[in-house]
Amino acid sequence: MDKQQLIDCHERIKPFIHNTPVLTSRLINEIAGANLYFKCENFQRMGAFKMRGAANAIMQLTDEQKQNGVVTHSSGNFAQALSLSAQSLGVKAYIVMPSSAPQVKKEAVKGYGGILIECEPNLEARELASKQIAEKYGATFIHPSNDDQVILGQGTACKELLENQPDLDFVFTPVGGGGLIAGCALAAHYFGNNCKTIGGEPFEVDDAYRSLKSGKIETNNTTNTIADGLKTQLGDRNFPIIQKHVEEIIRVTEEEIISAMRLIWERLKIVCEPSSAVALAAVLKKKNKFKDKEIGIVISGGNVDLSYLPF
Repeated sequence: MDKQQLIDCHERIKPFIHNTPVLTSRLINEIAGANLYFKCENFQRMGAFKMRGAANAIMQLTDEQKQNGVVTHSSGNFAQALSLSAQSLGVKAYIVMPSSAPQVKKEAVKGYGGILIECEPNLEARELASKQIAEKYGATFIHPSNDDQVILGQGTACKELLENQPDLDFVFTPVGGGGLIAGCALAAHYFGNNCKTIGGEPFEVDDAYRSLKSGKIETNNTTNTIADGLKTQLGDRNFPIIQKHVEEIIRVTEEEIISAMRLIWERLKIVCEPSSAVALAAVLKKKNKFKDKEIGIVISGGNVDLSYLPF
């Protein structure tokens, strides 16, 4: 994926997304010993960066594909992103969600016009249901993170951040399915001034960290983390980009994630979800290494169930 594709993608999706604000906090800078710039994708439409990739993926379909609709499986933000993007573009969206997904997320999908199909809470059931819908309706399957058009769309968050702060030394993102970090790594490579990309990942789901070490896509045996958006694994489209353009992945504990999340709520006065706080936790974990650097952090989303706050 080249620089021009990222530029074209950004121009294409601009009418359907927000150019989200970049916030700073003097106190967080003092704690980190560096200058931090938070790209607030919690203010994106539907509350997360995933709106970008979803919109781009749908816009790249043929007219015939658009008529037959799109399908995905997701328990969270991509379900909402694809629903809202499809509604904005006049396309049907079939959303397969595990029956165990929070009711608030199911309601959000319906509110955005998505056609909700519930299944058993395991990956096999999700994939089977998606396949059956694709066959029945001719709908095009769009993967939440392992899709070139989705990756390009997510990369526009970092492109905007670099337009706001062109001299960043590093960009930090959380790592779940790999779409955000892969897209941001491409944007940092093409639009940054020697800007390196670093991922933050919970110890409890450190498949990306292990994948970079072993050179092949690893999986997780357990997913016992508060960062519920990061329980998915890398794919064959984003992993090669991550291998080539991501400097390192820093693992953080559950306590460090909660502490970083609290800091963001208290000092930036914004709502962010636990997955988003992982990137800040990674900076603070190795702050000696990043002393006096200019650092961009992608706050990936703000869709929090307020009845289950960890503090």
